Amino acid sequence: MAADTGRLPGRMRAARQGWKRKLANSRMNGIHGGGAVANSRTLDLNLIRVFDALMEERNVNRAGLRLGLTQSAVSHALNRLRHHLQDELFVRTRAGMMPTSKAMTVGVQLREAIRQVEAAFDVGAFDPATARRRFVLAANDMMTATVGARLIHVLADVAPGVDLVIRPSTRIDLAEQIDMGLIDVALGVFSDVPARFHAEAACRVGDVAVVRAGHPAAAGLTLAALARYPLAAVSLGGPEAGAVGGYILERGLARQSDAFDREALVAALAAAGAVARFAVVTPHSLALPPVIAGTDMVAIVPDLLSDLFRGAGLLVLPLPYRGATTVVRLIWHQRMSADPGHAWFRTLLAQMAAEPYALAHRSI
Repeated sequence: MAADTGRLPGRMRAARQGWKRKLANSRMNGIHGGGAVANSRTLDLNLIRVFDALMEERNVNRAGLRLGLTQSAVSHALNRLRHHLQDELFVRTRAGMMPTSKAMTVGVQLREAIRQVEAAFDVGAFDPATARRRFVLAANDMMTATVGARLIHVLADVAPGVDLVIRPSTRIDLAEQIDMGLIDVALGVFSDVPARFHAEAACRVGDVAVVRAGHPAAAGLTLAALARYPLAAVSLGGPEAGAVGGYILERGLARQSDAFDREALVAALAAAGAVARFAVVTPHSLALPPVIAGTDMVAIVPDLLSDLFRGAGLLVLPLPYRGATTVVRLIWHQRMSADPGHAWFRTLLAQMAAEPYALAHRSI
């Protein structure tokens, strides 16, 4: 695919054209000299840190901030990597620096090499009180606001040197990010989990209804009331987005698309001769409280959010039908299972997931 350099700033365009000329020359020199340019013995290992940061951040500025380097230093390092590996590695797009196919292949190997080096200097038991480490968790806004909040508080107390990065579990390349080692653990509802991933149940989540204070159905929600009032729900996309049975499949990993039991709701209303009307469908559960507070909508949300919604002055009610409960699970790549620090983080995360669940089920 031809690169669009017409929209790049002058200095950036010149730099890009410059390394391409050098790349072409080095290829010719390699051909005439009878050998390849890339040589692991001459590679500056500091470049690996730059490559890894770019793979995760997909942005030169953010990669520099993470490494404590200037933008020009990161760009210079990238040009050296391009020359060494004989590939463009990252292509600038509106969505960020997108890795080439070679970068994707190299990235998996380098991430594993970095993990092994880190493990070599961290032999023995993991001591959270003294450890300096960074974990990357994939979670949606509901899990971040409940489980994530508790996790952050505990980390600050028992592991002050441990940093936490939370990335959206709703991204379409979640399985790929786990494969590449860019995400340590994903927390959410998954059905099919490929053999290369390990999974551990953390808690179970069901559905509840949420209405504003003073809602006409506040005394008790019936199927007739549920059919009468417009509904609000959390979903990343139904069948129109390729979801089957409320799940979207990507690289062997099936993750939940609807954050409620759509089938149970539709069936219950159909038995009463009614059809559900979804006035609002959003991927952001925390966007619902201000919406519900000013309308007669009835929101159907995971019961894990009960305390947060009550705190916003809303009423949490049981649903007038029996819906399924879903299992919230931790998933991670099997190569990380024996890592002491990773095992500690998973155990703590599972504990934090179980505690908000117990609190949410005190009463509805």
